[in-house]
Amino acid sequence: MAPPLLFLRDIHLTFGGTPTLEGADISIAPGERLCLVGRNGSGKSTLLKIAAGLIEADKGERFVHPGATVRYLPQEPDLTGFATTLAYVEAGLGPGDEPYRAAYLLNELGLTGDEHPANLSGGEARRAALARVLAPEPDILLLDEPTNHLDLPAIEWLEKEIGSLRSALVLISHDRRFLENLSRATVWLDRGMTRRMDRGFAFFEEWRDQMLEEEERDRQKLDRKIVAEEHWVRYGVTARRKRNVRRMANLAALRQERRDARRVTGTVRMTLTDGEESGKLVIEAVGVNKDWGGPPIVKDFSIRVARGDRIGIVGPNGAGKTTLLNLLTGVIPPDSGRVKLGASLEMVTLDQRRESLDPETTLSDTLTGGGSDYVEVGGERKHVVGYMRDFLFSPEQARTPVSVLSGGERGRLMLARALAKPSNLLVLDEPTNDLDLETLDLLQEMIGDYQGTAIVISHDRDFLDRVATSILMSEGDGRWTEYAGGYSDMVAQRGAGVARKMAEKAEAPKESTPLPAAVPERSVRRKLSFKEKHALETLPRKIDDLAAKAAALHERLADPSLFAKDSKKFGQLSHDLAKVESDKTKAEEEWLALEMLREELEG
Repeated sequence: MAPPLLFLRDIHLTFGGTPTLEGADISIAPGERLCLVGRNGSGKSTLLKIAAGLIEADKGERFVHPGATVRYLPQEPDLTGFATTLAYVEAGLGPGDEPYRAAYLLNELGLTGDEHPANLSGGEARRAALARVLAPEPDILLLDEPTNHLDLPAIEWLEKEIGSLRSALVLISHDRRFLENLSRATVWLDRGMTRRMDRGFAFFEEWRDQMLEEEERDRQKLDRKIVAEEHWVRYGVTARRKRNVRRMANLAALRQERRDARRVTGTVRMTLTDGEESGKLVIEAVGVNKDWGGPPIVKDFSIRVARGDRIGIVGPNGAGKTTLLNLLTGVIPPDSGRVKLGASLEMVTLDQRRESLDPETTLSDTLTGGGSDYVEVGGERKHVVGYMRDFLFSPEQARTPVSVLSGGERGRLMLARALAKPSNLLVLDEPTNDLDLETLDLLQEMIGDYQGTAIVISHDRDFLDRVATSILMSEGDGRWTEYAGGYSDMVAQRGAGVARKMAEKAEAPKESTPLPAAVPERSVRRKLSFKEKHALETLPRKIDDLAAKAAALHERLADPSLFAKDSKKFGQLSHDLAKVESDKTKAEEEWLALEMLREELEG
């Protein structure tokens, strides 16, 4: 095995109170794809900062191979001191790096390079920071939540871009699909220590549960041994006044070992308080139109939402997902058309930016409304400290202001407040932001068992696959289409939506200006090979054949009753369509690359 480019050994760090890291290890070999997982607050970001050299550990060893380049993506990048985003990205390039990649990556991430850092939103700043760390193609990439603030097209593009790099990778993310597709090894940070599995994240949860079961068995053995020794102390030697000193010392050591063993942090306990049953028809929208004085956000949109539906709303940033959600729930009126809400609706909303949380209010008052120590949950009074424990808040945090909470803690607080209210319509705008994987699991189960109706906006593909019964997808120009099933079913029916969009972007004149620079100089001096010429001639026919097959499958899947009558057949046809669309996209991309190369060579 190749020697590591970077390793951390026996890392200890304490910020006061309980140690954050107690003997954590990590090792990164050339080209290795590693994901770092653990609960919110377990120290993942801290360990990554130590790996990047930004924090010094109290104890332990850090080694970086001489000459190895390391790039670190923080959760909150600092762009101060730079005139434009392009200048910020170019400042991260080394002497031998390709300068064209700065403009290319900014363009792919939806930025022009001319933006002033002071005017950027949080999401735009993250995109610029992503371009800065990816542009040099470093030996080691340390990425802390790279998908935060990215929409689905950008996430899928980023996944493909990182997959094409030869850099070693250490990745922290709450996006399951992103972790599964990119990781080849997993490091679990738990109670200050790390455990490694040389398999990707797809196998993590089974391995983690097995480790915890073994740990619980060892703890039970230790408990039984302590009980046996205590029994001997009390009753074992009744004829002797002086007890065996060695056995007493062993008992003290066993008790100390028991005290030192840090138990697994408790799990979130979520229960939704169901309201009265709503009518069978929850929402009906007919011919709805909406714009804000510019291009249409929603155009001639109609839908019927029945009780028990789980609707996922997806699309790129700026497509109008939140506007559509507000139209469907009656928060804003349409410009034309009508929206009818069903009878006996009790709606609970979780907003995207946590704006309804008062930063100066304490956790206790946020949950109780102030003036009481009890929360009404499911018609029963529950003490606020006990309810806080269900969402992993300690009793000491009851009087803590909301302003000092982390993003993950604010997400849990919003969930705790929303779920205490009786409802039969659950409206969630980006509920998965900043939630750890275990909390996401429980949220998915809770929505699955919910007796009412749920409408969810999310960029988390795995979450949508597990929760949604249908997907509302933005097709552009204010058009929205409903697809049966989860996110993967939508992609199969719609085709390679993101790939198609990227291809259209490549063909647009304003987007293609930096691309010629990406062609190496030596390519200009050669001619097309026989194989490339043959591919240029035959690929259009192949693309037409695949398009015909896709059209035929689309026609069969368009039958609205197919999913209800034969879900297996629907799944098989969706799978076949995904394969055909994938082959078609690859053929189109191959033809486009060859055609651009031909133009470069002839030009």
